[in-house]
Amino acid sequence: MDYRGPVAYSTAEARQELLDDVAAAIDDLGVALAALGEAYEHLDDTSGDRLEEALFRPVQVAYGRAKRTHAEFAQRVGIPGRTFVQPEPGHPSQGVKGFIEAAVSATTRADARLGELQDSLRPVDVGDAELRAGLSEVRRLIDGVPARARDLTRVIGR
Repeated sequence: MDYRGPVAYSTAEARQELLDDVAAAIDDLGVALAALGEAYEHLDDTSGDRLEEALFRPVQVAYGRAKRTHAEFAQRVGIPGRTFVQPEPGHPSQGVKGFIEAAVSATTRADARLGELQDSLRPVDVGDAELRAGLSEVRRLIDGVPARARDLTRVIGR
């Protein structure tokens, strides 16, 4: 039995699982972006600018960074990349606060997924420095979203 055969397969399988976990976090960030985009459409210019600065822009940058991290790692390890589709934002009856709450929930899920992934040390075991740096950067970008959302929802409409 060739020892490298099963090890190579398990490494490839572990890398694919890692990519799938990162993709799930990216999907969560996509949900957050869609909800924030819809919330923006229902706000006046001043409140919309606040939402864009405090929430939309950090989540958008995190989403882009996560997609780039995913694609670059997939390319480095020879696994086909994935296309991410922007989800529907939800029903307009949610209202601005409902959209913001949905975005916070989705962002919190993404952060939890990435945190569990980092805590598992799988990015160290099957990943590389660029992957670890990308995941850390995404988490840093979305770190304050819940607090900024609370602050923003207190002043919307004033």
